[in-house]
Amino acid sequence: MTTDVKKERSMTIQKEMVAGLFKDLANVQTTGKKVCYTFIPGNLSELIRTFDMLPVYPEINALQSAMRKKSASYIREAEKHAHSEDVCTYVKCDVGMMLNGNIGPTGEKIPEPDILLLSYTGCFTFMKWFETLKRNYPNAEVVMIHTPYQENGTITDEMRDYMTRQLREEVIPKMEKVSGIPFDEKKLKKHLEHAKEAEDWITKIFDSTKHRPSPIDAYFAGVYYIGPINIGFRGTPEAVEYYKELYKEIRERIDNGLGPITPEGEMAEEKYRLVVEGPPNWTNFREFWKIFYDMGAVIVASSYTKVGGVYDMGFRHDPQRPLESLAEYCMNCYTNLNLPQRIDLLGKCIEEYQADGYLTNSIKSCNSFSAGQLGMMRELEDRLEIPVGFIESDLVDPRYFSYSNIKNRLESFFQMLKQRKINYQSTAAEAI
Repeated sequence: MTTDVKKERSMTIQKEMVAGLFKDLANVQTTGKKVCYTFIPGNLSELIRTFDMLPVYPEINALQSAMRKKSASYIREAEKHAHSEDVCTYVKCDVGMMLNGNIGPTGEKIPEPDILLLSYTGCFTFMKWFETLKRNYPNAEVVMIHTPYQENGTITDEMRDYMTRQLREEVIPKMEKVSGIPFDEKKLKKHLEHAKEAEDWITKIFDSTKHRPSPIDAYFAGVYYIGPINIGFRGTPEAVEYYKELYKEIRERIDNGLGPITPEGEMAEEKYRLVVEGPPNWTNFREFWKIFYDMGAVIVASSYTKVGGVYDMGFRHDPQRPLESLAEYCMNCYTNLNLPQRIDLLGKCIEEYQADGYLTNSIKSCNSFSAGQLGMMRELEDRLEIPVGFIESDLVDPRYFSYSNIKNRLESFFQMLKQRKINYQSTAAEAI
């Protein structure tokens, strides 16, 4: 039976932040604030706040709907309106929510966008998604910043100049027009200072999994930790306060030798340490997580928590180079890395966090993550001689989550890890 877990102060801070954002969105007709719809990978939240606009993230609406068991009906509604079964289920869930009154996760109506800001980073679906939004919100202004893909694994001066020129000549003038507020570089620099500090803290938080036992789960709990930095608070003092408090709580767990907190309390024993590739399933999130902590498995690193920024590789927003810094951030997002870069990053995580195994959760409707995953998995298996596992689910469509199938596959995977540990211990004993 699930028990209520005592909420720590950081959880309360985050809840208040998110509730405040949706309350502000519900009151825009009174306050006159403008609304910007945008996406998490490559998001320009500091620039949005420089113009006092409020952000809305369609992916967040979709995953929140899934966790509240509403996504199935929204997806069916979108499919009735000719959206194919093969389309990204985030898109169909968001469209279905829009067709049903656009009621957000807090039960308050989300206002229509004044501007659609597409920072394209590695996912072609975003472009088609925004075309759909534009058809439904014909009065919204549209601006796109095209982000060059890191095909050769490097960011050149030409790529950086190309992006800063778009920011200066297209994005900022359109934001000035919509908001009625002139661009203030000093204000942007202040937001970037807060962003840099928040990024320092979140890097420390995810680095805490180097401890044994790991004080956090960097996948299931990690998706909550990245919430504020990904949904528009990255450049604010509130985000810095949240991450400071969260890190303080994690340090206390480390000092007391405690493992991660799960929905049923503290994890009893850390048996296996994993690195996970791919997003989680949101429709059965707690059931999915429970399979892992019942097995004593903790995720010490995940690619999904890097989708809004790969800060552990050294990137920080730079207040002294505001536009160049925003451009470099967009180009450094996980979905904008090429496959060799992703393999190197995951390999670094496996080695630095001393993982026992590597697991891929392949998402049926998400090509930006799923393309190349099998090749990446085999390369890591060969390079690091690490056990690998593969499961399949979907983001927000419950039709593609099979609990029994996933549980059976994971049990076989953990049995392999267990046998490997037994063989290693036997070999070590014989050597002595």
